[in-house]
Amino acid sequence: MGNINYPPEEIYRPPGIKKPDFDQIILWILYNNDICKWADFHQEPIEIPTGTLSRHLNKLKSKGFVENFTRGYYRITSEGKKKFHELSSAKEETPKLNYPPKIILKSGRNYSHWILWLVYNNNYCKRSEFLETPLSINQSSLSKNLSLLIEKGFIIKEDGKFMITRAGKSEYSRMLKNYDLDRQTILEEEAKRIEEITKKTIQFFENYNVKDRDIQFRFLNYILRLDYEKVKSILKEEETFHKIVLFLSINHPDQYPNFISSEDFSEINKIKKTTLDYYVDEISEGKIYPLRFFKLKLASGEQYYFQSDGTIERMLRVITENKITKVAYLNKLFSKNMPGEPTINIKSLIKDIAKKSCEFLFNKNLNAPLKNFLPEYINYLAYKIETKKKLTETNDKLEGIIWQKITDVFQSELSENLEDQYEVQINGIDKEIDKTPENLDLYFLKIKILIYFNQYHEAIDLIDNLVELFPKSEKDIKTLKAAVLRRMQNIEAGLDIINELIQKFPRDNDLICYKAYWMQYLDKKEEAIKIIQKLIQNEPENGLYQDTYGEILMYFEEYEEAVKRFLKALVLGGDDWYIYQTYIKMGICYKALDNRDLAVKNLKKGKDLTNKSVSDVDTKQKWLTIADLFLTEIEQLE
Repeated sequence: MGNINYPPEEIYRPPGIKKPDFDQIILWILYNNDICKWADFHQEPIEIPTGTLSRHLNKLKSKGFVENFTRGYYRITSEGKKKFHELSSAKEETPKLNYPPKIILKSGRNYSHWILWLVYNNNYCKRSEFLETPLSINQSSLSKNLSLLIEKGFIIKEDGKFMITRAGKSEYSRMLKNYDLDRQTILEEEAKRIEEITKKTIQFFENYNVKDRDIQFRFLNYILRLDYEKVKSILKEEETFHKIVLFLSINHPDQYPNFISSEDFSEINKIKKTTLDYYVDEISEGKIYPLRFFKLKLASGEQYYFQSDGTIERMLRVITENKITKVAYLNKLFSKNMPGEPTINIKSLIKDIAKKSCEFLFNKNLNAPLKNFLPEYINYLAYKIETKKKLTETNDKLEGIIWQKITDVFQSELSENLEDQYEVQINGIDKEIDKTPENLDLYFLKIKILIYFNQYHEAIDLIDNLVELFPKSEKDIKTLKAAVLRRMQNIEAGLDIINELIQKFPRDNDLICYKAYWMQYLDKKEEAIKIIQKLIQNEPENGLYQDTYGEILMYFEEYEEAVKRFLKALVLGGDDWYIYQTYIKMGICYKALDNRDLAVKNLKKGKDLTNKSVSDVDTKQKWLTIADLFLTEIEQLE
């Protein structure tokens, strides 16, 4: 590649006590060289420390200013060149700011919305600009709202400048829905968001030779709905996230019979198979995003994915609902006067839905996997109607009655592939419960089976009954209900249960600690930290609280502080049950800080302790998978 051009000394060694601007240094080097490798930033004369380089490169990549050209090599993007010119222009004239429209300014003193508008529609803003007309926000309100937006991760402050983050851009889009903006304004704002994402997408398509228009369209559609910010804390490379989304985009039913396995995809696109498989499962099952991906599984092993609320799913929903409504109507019409006429036959119903769907939506060769999938899908629709719909209109009530009937019939007729497993396990646990109905652990095991088979509403119903049967175990039972609600992504309802329990058991520190996690799930950093700090103050020798504090800090990407808390947990915890998890979490933090030796050491120590742990098999397997995931990512970097 030849010699590297380095910036003038006044840039990397500024006069006086002024600190070097590492963003400018990195962008200067990349701007003045075609591509650079990691080691180039460590060499004389600049010698950027490893941790500092890692943080600044990750930040620049997350903002789209820098990209990985290939493994271990970096280059500047077009947006990065603009940012470089901005940082390098010492006497640049202050541009005229783009202020919010009157409809937003006159709708009340919603200062956080004003601030979001300004930082979104301008490259950056200085504090004084929020104080000036036409905003004229007073000092106290400005400080309060700026702090709140920074805590939520919607804006950042660098060198006295406030800039919007990716999470802030998503919040900005949601914020616009609160206002009766004209059609053109709405389209312009959405166009800005799409244009920014599209720029990255086009470059990604070029890098990975994605030329199929249908795949390109699906990929862009998914990326617009799957916010990278939600996985950024553990999946550092946005490009890796894009590869995962590409895998889902390629293996779509419309592509049949074309299919690529995770093994082949991983090899071709340089992503570890363990990483790909883990996140595909997490995303497709709706564990990360409200959007989920349904799977059609072929006997030969291929799996095709299509999104909820997408074109195919909406059309499949119409066909399914029409068939079910027709059968229900006929069953009701003929049930009294003409015995022997049509009744609800699940197998026949599934056969009809699959046949109709394969005429319009799916390749006819997907008929068999579709029939296997439909029982799960019908339960999904029934649950949505049961929990979401307000039964106010006559049609709504009628629909509720129909789907309630279908749900009742369906409980004994799950998919052909899962029916035997489900019935064997449920029947087995029911027999054990009949023998010892006073054994609460058996009911908990049944709930675990129900969750495994995605029977969430059945699990909730059973939990509600258990509160009456085992009043002395109310805390454990309701805490389990909160956990199930969180799995269903109804986090607010889960928090209501936790708050209710705390009111009833105000001295139960385990519940209070649980609430700290709940604040974390809701991205309420300040509240989560305040809760756990108070617990530590009351019980300074409790290592579990130090571990929880570390996990919360780790979630909010404060890795150095998180490591300090994990180390305290290890000192205080000794051989406590959770210590294997502490080592693994500490290893993840060291990876984020680019200390690979300590990352590997702690991840392997955590794996070793996990294998020796007496925890349940599922929990152990989960943590072993996580440890392997990060170990393989570290191997990929070396």
